[in-house]
Amino acid sequence: MRRLRELEARRLNLIARCEQQRLEVAYRIAELSPAAQLSNLTRRAPTAAASHPLAWLVSLGTLLVMMRERRLVGWIGKVSAGMVLLSRATAVVRLLRQLRSLGGAAR
Repeated sequence: MRRLRELEARRLNLIARCEQQRLEVAYRIAELSPAAQLSNLTRRAPTAAASHPLAWLVSLGTLLVMMRERRLVGWIGKVSAGMVLLSRATAVVRLLRQLRSLGGAAR
């Protein structure tokens, strides 16, 4: 009888674990649905877009496409030159930050 009670307790324990795993899998599958992904994206979008340079580039590109084609061709050179300047300025700022951190460590 003791062995039978142990087996029954083990069976109940396994059933409970299976139920927990089933709920976890159902939750993860629900997270993969397009509606859930869209709601997660829209929740994060305002803060993520404000600081992401790619979002600014897409916005600028959208404005350029909305202009006339002739203006668009003229702006392409200006935008590419601006991107080069921006990337170089970013590299300079990064270098200055590294130099400051080295100077602060030496003190």
